[in-house]
Amino acid sequence: MEDILQKLANLQYIDTRIDELKQLRGDLPEEVLDIETDIARQEMRLGKLEQERTDLEVELKNLELEISSANEKVEKYEEQQLSVRNNREYDALTKEIEAQNQLVEKSASRIEEIQKRQEEIGPEIEEVSERLTEVKQLHSEKKENLDKVVETTQSEEDALLEKRKKVEEDLDQRYLRSYKRLRNGLNNSIAVVAMEKGAALGMSLPPQTQVEVRRKNKIIIDENSGRIVVDPTFFDQAKQELKV
Repeated sequence: MEDILQKLANLQYIDTRIDELKQLRGDLPEEVLDIETDIARQEMRLGKLEQERTDLEVELKNLELEISSANEKVEKYEEQQLSVRNNREYDALTKEIEAQNQLVEKSASRIEEIQKRQEEIGPEIEEVSERLTEVKQLHSEKKENLDKVVETTQSEEDALLEKRKKVEEDLDQRYLRSYKRLRNGLNNSIAVVAMEKGAALGMSLPPQTQVEVRRKNKIIIDENSGRIVVDPTFFDQAKQELKV
C-alpha cells in the first residue's frame, strides 16, 4: 500500500507543479488568441471597405458613361424630331427622350449617393487601418511575452509530463480513476494532501485518523474535503524523485 500511496503523491506533486507552470503563463494564451481573432475581424472589415470603395469607383464611371450616352441620344432624338413626317413619329421620339432623361436623372441621383458614401468610407478605412495597426502591435507584445514564458517553462513541463506518464502506467487503474475523479471534481485540483501538524489543508483531523495516516498502510479519505490524506514523507520523497 505504501507504494500506491507514493505513486498517488507523485501524481499530485507532478500535477501541482504543472498547474503552477500554467499559472505562470496566466491568461496570455487566451489573450493572444483573442487578439488574433480581432486581427482577423479587422482585416476582414478593412478588406470589405476597400472592396466597396473599388466597386463604387467602377459604378461611378459606368454611371457617368451612361449619362454621357443618354445625353447624346437625347440630342440625336431632338434633331430627328425636326424632320419627322407625322405626330406618331414625333411622339415616339418624345417618349425616347423622356426615357433617356429619366435615366440621366436616376443615374445622377445614384452618383450623389456614391459621392456621399465615398466621403464616408475614407475615414472609415483610416479608422479601421489604425485599429488594425494597434491590434497587431499589441499582438506582437503579448506574443513575445508568451513566447518568453513558454521558453522558460516548456522544457520543465515536458519533462514532468513524461514522468507523469510513467507514474500512470505503474499505478493500478482503479486508483488512477479515483485520483482523476477527485482532481476533476475539486476547485483547486488537489486530490492528495499531506498531513501537516495533524491537519489537512488547515482542517484538523481526528486523532485516530492521524494515527492511521502515519501508519501508511491504507488510503485515508478526509471526511471534510473528500481528499486523500497521506503522510508528508510521501511528498518529501516525490520532491526528491521528481524534481526537474
